[in-house]
Amino acid sequence: MTMTLTQQIITIAMVVLGTMLTRFLPFIVFPSGKPTPKYVQYLGKMLPSAVIGLLIIYCLKDVSLQSGSHGIPEFIGVAVVALLHVWKKMMLLSIAGGTIVYMMLIQLVFIP
Repeated sequence: MTMTLTQQIITIAMVVLGTMLTRFLPFIVFPSGKPTPKYVQYLGKMLPSAVIGLLIIYCLKDVSLQSGSHGIPEFIGVAVVALLHVWKKMMLLSIAGGTIVYMMLIQLVFIP
């Protein structure tokens, strides 16, 4: 099914509107002259840890400790992420390093 020119224009306009709204809404709702509400500050402190916890649970939910590699590459990857983050305190480096170590382990060491 192909879209007509009108449908394409409407679709692009809605995507642009949605993108612009998500970019500008925080500056409209929380102007620079007013203090940030306490609940937003609380969310800013708590959400990063909650997101990392959810990501860990999501990544490890299908690991079987009784078969295959017994979850060894996954837990080594998590340990590398944790160690890199404690050492360098750089989230991108930690995640990239752990991902690279995990991918190398499952491609070169723990071959299914």
